[in-house]
Amino acid sequence: MINKLLVEALKPLKVPVSFQKYKGKENTYITFFNYLEQGEQYADNEEKATGYYIQVDVWSKNDYTELVEKVKNYMEAAGFIRTSAADLFEDDTKIYHKIIRFFYLG
Repeated sequence: MINKLLVEALKPLKVPVSFQKYKGKENTYITFFNYLEQGEQYADNEEKATGYYIQVDVWSKNDYTELVEKVKNYMEAAGFIRTSAADLFEDDTKIYHKIIRFFYLG
């Protein structure tokens, strides 16, 4: 459910979006994974709401600033809340890497 919601949210970007690994040949792409899933709200000893903690990774050989802004906007429009972000550079592949973490209550 959460994976489908995320893929649909980012579909307008027209950039490949893959769960965990990307196997294509594009220089700019997005991967994502769920790094924590836990009960957030309970009633009568039953889980009523689940928290999904998602990491979205933007990978690019070029400046990804505009793409990152669009990712944040589309994710927030879909109900995700941004919790943190970090910029990295992968020396071995010479690719820029932006980590953006989100929370979704479902």
